[in-house]
Amino acid sequence: MPAAVDSSGPDLVVQAPDVDTLALKDLARFARAQAIQALSRAATQAFRLSGVRNPEPVAAFCIEAGLDFAFVPRDRSLERVRVVAFDMDSTLITIECIDEIADMQGIKAEVAAVTESAMRGEIDFRESLERRVALLAGLPIDALARVYEERLKLSPGAERMLAGFKRVGARTLLVSGGFTFFTEQLKARLDLDESLASALEIEGNRLTGRVSGEIVDGKAKAARFGRLRDELCGDGGLALAIGDGANDLPMLRRADVSVAYHAKPVVRVEATHALDHCGLDAVLNLFF
Repeated sequence: MPAAVDSSGPDLVVQAPDVDTLALKDLARFARAQAIQALSRAATQAFRLSGVRNPEPVAAFCIEAGLDFAFVPRDRSLERVRVVAFDMDSTLITIECIDEIADMQGIKAEVAAVTESAMRGEIDFRESLERRVALLAGLPIDALARVYEERLKLSPGAERMLAGFKRVGARTLLVSGGFTFFTEQLKARLDLDESLASALEIEGNRLTGRVSGEIVDGKAKAARFGRLRDELCGDGGLALAIGDGANDLPMLRRADVSVAYHAKPVVRVEATHALDHCGLDAVLNLFF
């Protein structure tokens, strides 16, 4: 008879666009896993290794093999998710909208450098946004439409991820330090429940170089997310947050499960899990 699978600890989930069979078997042997099960929620290949008795070599092995990995508690079911919040730029979508807007002004490199520094947590987000927006003064608002229509693309697996969480009744929240011009269109397009973003000030169909109203920074993201978590996550419900930059950290810290998606190192070290190789739908496999 086969040995009983140890049920005392979490299972190991490994994922990648293409998981090498020999590498998977080697990982199972090194980790002393008792069983391997294929998972099918995401477009990428994913496997659940149960009864892992030697977790020590897992991280180094997976990094070397180009595998996303996560130790997932067995009681973390998808049906328990009540709230899913996610950043927009470089998370739900593949671009940084403000960098692409700046490209219309011929100053993408200058603005992108400030964006990157803010994402790494090297400079204050509010200060960085004000500096970047000021450089856009005088740009016709038609440039925003061009960015949305010509350059904005959803991250791989985004729609499949959203469909998975909608099936279990989770409330979706798009939060961004970026701009309502983009978040409102994405909210309608993807049938999201809520969104929160900063607004660009416009006069005479041109950008003024200022933000209209409050800037949505990390504190504002966390506050909105926290209210939904408090409202909806009683009786064992879970709140999930997904982000990639330092501005997402306050929100990620308030989550029951946090995912650093193709993120900066400062975010990866604080999140519950990190996805570096897979699309957003791989988040679904972090729940059983």
